[in-house]
Amino acid sequence: MDVKIDKRGMAMNAIASNADTISRELNWFAQVLNTRFKLYFEKECEFESIYDVPVPGLNDNDSTYARVIKHYQFGTEERLLVMLALAPYVYPSLLDIFFVKNTTYNRGYTEFGGLRGDHHSGFLPTGETAAFVLSGNDLTRRFLVLKLFSPDHPLIKFNILRLDAPRSNEPKLSGALTISDEYQSYFTTGQQYKPDYSTKFPAKLLTTKLEWDDLVLEDYVMEEVMEIQSWIDHSDTIMNKWELGKTIKPGYRTLFYGPPGTGKTLTASLLGKTMELDVYRVDLSQVVSKYIGETEKNMANIFDQAENKNWILFFDEADALFGKRTATNDSKDRHANQEVAYLLQRVEDFPGLVILATNMKSNIDEAFARRFQSMIHFPVPGPEQRLAIWKNSFSKHVKLDESIDFEEIANEYPLSGGAIINVLRYCSISALNRGGNTIIKEDIINGISKEYVKEGKTL
Repeated sequence: MDVKIDKRGMAMNAIASNADTISRELNWFAQVLNTRFKLYFEKECEFESIYDVPVPGLNDNDSTYARVIKHYQFGTEERLLVMLALAPYVYPSLLDIFFVKNTTYNRGYTEFGGLRGDHHSGFLPTGETAAFVLSGNDLTRRFLVLKLFSPDHPLIKFNILRLDAPRSNEPKLSGALTISDEYQSYFTTGQQYKPDYSTKFPAKLLTTKLEWDDLVLEDYVMEEVMEIQSWIDHSDTIMNKWELGKTIKPGYRTLFYGPPGTGKTLTASLLGKTMELDVYRVDLSQVVSKYIGETEKNMANIFDQAENKNWILFFDEADALFGKRTATNDSKDRHANQEVAYLLQRVEDFPGLVILATNMKSNIDEAFARRFQSMIHFPVPGPEQRLAIWKNSFSKHVKLDESIDFEEIANEYPLSGGAIINVLRYCSISALNRGGNTIIKEDIINGISKEYVKEGKTL
């Protein structure tokens, strides 16, 4: 019997499961808030502490939210912080209780913290809000709250919550408390978050419909590519089970170099597809800035979001960002060299796979080159590889004129795989313009001629 997997049904089940669990967590959180306010304003309350409010059980709960809480062994404080940060997205009116005014000063209470958004009319929590909820007037507990925002705490380390840096000279807890887009997606839809291209995340998700059989490379090149796949397969064993993480830096860094159209981008895409990892191509035109400090800031946005997500970061035309350092003649040179040093450190510390691609290996700074685990040359395909590309490229839905001899064409015209695909596009249009699906030799020669013109050559 064939069993069909209803992905839409599975997604709906995940949403329903999360909604049910989050609903109970929010009801508990609302009771905690009510208790905190009663205790703070010395009103009659059935509990002596917010920690006396019964906490919902999660032992038999298999929602995405429950699995995350149990995986990190989060306690009451962490769960309350997650609800505080999540509330503006799923139940914003729950935090309206913080809008109560201090009648003595005709303003909000300082100890509640909070921000107002540009468009969101509700209450947006800060670290101060978290400290109030968890500690009230208890100074010892307030100091313990600070530990929840330390870089090593799982809430921060694994990018579940973020406490924004406050403005200069303002208290640390005055920064906005937010939940990451990644975990907001996990806790609501149960699905992995895939960021959209934006100025804050100038990278695009790379996908391909092709398979390894569609990629034509020299055997020795493919062997080197497979070494990367082997690292991804066995990195956990090497770093953790064999405990080599003490001496080997995490992650893998590789350089793809060679002329355009030789398969560098497709190889990166296929590595991600095979290993079920998202591949993001960084748009360097949006990263590099003439303003001091902006390039580092833009790169930090990318690496911070990619941290602990097991993504593959692909930097095409990487010499624009990772090029050779210049002699230090003025402040601009010093800053440019500082940028390269910063990028070197971020790449080296990234725990996933980083692929740098360039047309010219000599353009890459030697400081980067020394830190690559592999440097793979993608040459223009030889006659044998070109023949395979020509034969594999044309669809079974087109007819090829008998005069076409791919072996002759492959031997006579040294083109890259990308150029051959451009010829294929031209031939297809020409055939359709004639009202049929037959491709003639003249179409191919004209297409090759156009590619030669691009490269400044003639037939």
